Amino acid sequence: MKKIIFTLAAFAITTFASAQKKVADVATFKAETIDLGKIKVGNPTTAIFQVTNISKEPLIIETASPTCGCTIGDYTKSPIAPGKSRSITATYNAANVSPFTKTMTVKFVGVEEVKSITIKGEVLSEEEYAKLKPAALNTSSVKGAKPAANLQKKKS
Repeated sequence: MKKIIFTLAAFAITTFASAQKKVADVATFKAETIDLGKIKVGNPTTAIFQVTNISKEPLIIETASPTCGCTIGDYTKSPIAPGKSRSITATYNAANVSPFTKTMTVKFVGVEEVKSITIKGEVLSEEEYAKLKPAALNTSSVKGAKPAANLQKKKS
């Protein structure tokens, strides 16, 4: 009798585990990594990630959390209808001169798995930034990136 109960429990657990939704079942991202290019120190810059609901039900972003305090995340709070797209933004503060790679973790309601999306680039000093040719600068030609002009810096 114990063997039968154990076998049924193992079967139920296996069936439940394989039935859980994964991110790939409900959403796709236009890009999982956005290169912000070369940006000037002190010039916060925003990447915009497009997420599309590929399921047959409304999709809700539960969280979109940056992994460090140098990045601010925001996301669509309303449900995303099937076949529709919405955005997740990641704004990097560009406070230090150096190359950077920052991630955000995205969690959808009803999906145990989390998805990581990444922004990267290089923060240059004002002098180095001024030396660049216009084609090498972060401009509106970089898809999904824009200067975050309306952000206020926190005072220490």
